[in-house]
Amino acid sequence: MSKIKVDKNPAAARLQELGVKQWPIWTKEASEFPWTYDEQETCYLLEGEVTVTCQDGETASFGPGDLVTFPQGLSCTWKISKDVRKHYRFG
Repeated sequence: MSKIKVDKNPAAARLQELGVKQWPIWTKEASEFPWTYDEQETCYLLEGEVTVTCQDGETASFGPGDLVTFPQGLSCTWKISKDVRKHYRFG
């Protein structure tokens, strides 16, 4: 079972229910960096392309229109191939 949940093009009603448009926006240029999630994060990509590789080798790729959930405690490496702009929420 995948640790990272990628919901490709979720329904507008689902995004509205979550309040995605009210979440803060994070931007990052193309780059590669390690990251550990202190708490669960849910994000919705507006722009960009990302591949995340977990310590156990599992990978997840996502882009514009994807709703992605990362579990608390996950350690991974982000590889951003196209500049990212996303809404995000912790907890």
